[in-house]
Amino acid sequence: MVITDTLKNAVRLTALNCAARQIGLNEGQTLSDARAIYPQLEHYDADPAADEKILVALAEWCERYTPLLSLDRTKHPCGLMLDITGCAHLIGGEEEIRSDIMHRLAMQGFDASTAIAATPGAAWAVARFGHILKSRIIAPGDEKQQLSRLPLHALRIDKGQIDSLKRMGLLSIGCIADLPRAPLAARYGPMLLRRLDQAFGYEDEAISPRMPVAELVAERQFAEPIALEEDISRTVLSLAKNLKPGLEARGLGARMLELKLFRVDGERNSLNVITANPERDPVHIERLFRERLAGLHNPLEAGFGFDLIRLEISATDPMQQRQSDLISQTHCEDGLIALIDRLGARLGTDRVQRFVMSETHIPERSFGLLPAIHTPHRKVNSSPRSHGSLALAEPEELQTHDEQLTRPIMLLNRPEVVDVMAEIPEGPPLRFRWRKVTYEIMASEGPERISCEWWRDGRNAMSRDYYKVEDSTGRRFWIYRLGLYERETNHPRWYMHGMFP
Repeated sequence: MVITDTLKNAVRLTALNCAARQIGLNEGQTLSDARAIYPQLEHYDADPAADEKILVALAEWCERYTPLLSLDRTKHPCGLMLDITGCAHLIGGEEEIRSDIMHRLAMQGFDASTAIAATPGAAWAVARFGHILKSRIIAPGDEKQQLSRLPLHALRIDKGQIDSLKRMGLLSIGCIADLPRAPLAARYGPMLLRRLDQAFGYEDEAISPRMPVAELVAERQFAEPIALEEDISRTVLSLAKNLKPGLEARGLGARMLELKLFRVDGERNSLNVITANPERDPVHIERLFRERLAGLHNPLEAGFGFDLIRLEISATDPMQQRQSDLISQTHCEDGLIALIDRLGARLGTDRVQRFVMSETHIPERSFGLLPAIHTPHRKVNSSPRSHGSLALAEPEELQTHDEQLTRPIMLLNRPEVVDVMAEIPEGPPLRFRWRKVTYEIMASEGPERISCEWWRDGRNAMSRDYYKVEDSTGRRFWIYRLGLYERETNHPRWYMHGMFP
């Protein structure tokens, strides 16, 4: 079986299985030549999108071994590069971790070629061309000796350079390893020497992790997979307790946590929570993930169970010691913060919002809504609309301290037109009709003139004259006249904007 793609105006082989290689087929060969050798050849069109999708899925699965993982697209075929420094002993050593990876991938239907070395270049070379070597694990310091037998393709250099070297009779890495460096650089460029140095460990080569590395990580492996939510919650509590000393030593608290659950069959599930304040209480963290599990639209698919659970702290903030209540021995803000965290874990952090003030004098723009998980006193430039969200206010924001309200606490979503009777065009209203009901005004206060924001509404926008009015039954309203008589318009209109309690 082979994979084909159109290259250089011909359908050529781009990938082959072992059986195809054994009958003499090679990458780059045309499909017609391959069929001449083996007429019953099975071939399929290349699908780069599907290749990328399965490579990303494999990368997520391989995070069970190390979070330092990158996608390797330097040369075809693509692969994965894992930095297992400090991780191999958790499974029993380098040979055990390599065997475990190959065994698990084979159980999923993949035929993997792996290698372990002290440098990314050496590991890349041995994984693809190390079938002639006795071992796929290269000890530190043995890179030059072991790689000398491998072909030039193992250096990750261009095909043009490889062809040029072969014409000179240089067929393997050992043929150029001890040649004078200056002539090689002058003839083939500095990249050839750089790849040699990276493979032999003379030059450092770092891999770029596909995901940001977590600041603190704790994980638990299970001899027997678990599937019940109660077991998952107990594991989260245990992992959070393990992470607490590290946070305390750094004076930090977690702001973003991610729970990764690795299934036996290779699938991976991820759950994340964001806290309103820095947090390191294991009980509170466990409660947040319990709420997160309860708020999932689709139940968590455990399959045959999870054999590895990892808790990562991906974002932290400095955490100061707070003053406690001497009577209840609890922090004064814990009630509201805990409520925000629990609602955010269950409903989503973008659906639990907080009122904030905005730097504008236009009433309907003077406040906004931001996710309550963020800084409560942050200001915004507009008042974004939010559908199906829950808005919270700080207790001190709701207290009036017995002061007279100058603005209504409830505004209409959009000012509504009212019919008003006044003695003179610029005088206060005497009677108005709103929503088919007539109201007799017994007292009024105003006007409070509010000019337009010409930089936002344009220079033709009109001013407003607001009046606080009270009808015969004691109900109080906030209405305004749009436009200054004879200066901005000859026919000003009236609008209802809000009500007082």
